[in-house]
Amino acid sequence: MPRPTRMRLPGYPYHIVQCGNNRKAWFVEPENYLYYLECWIENAKRYGVAVH
Repeated sequence: MPRPTRMRLPGYPYHIVQCGNNRKAWFVEPENYLYYLECWIENAKRYGVAVH
């Protein structure tokens, strides 16, 4: 059963949860994790959002 469509309201924060499959680690190599963080920083600046 698909999830219901979420409401998108300007000015309200979004809670995004990212989980691995069967609680396994997402990143094995530290370089991959650092690249992932760099992408978050770049996109947060590009789109003017705050990531906590």
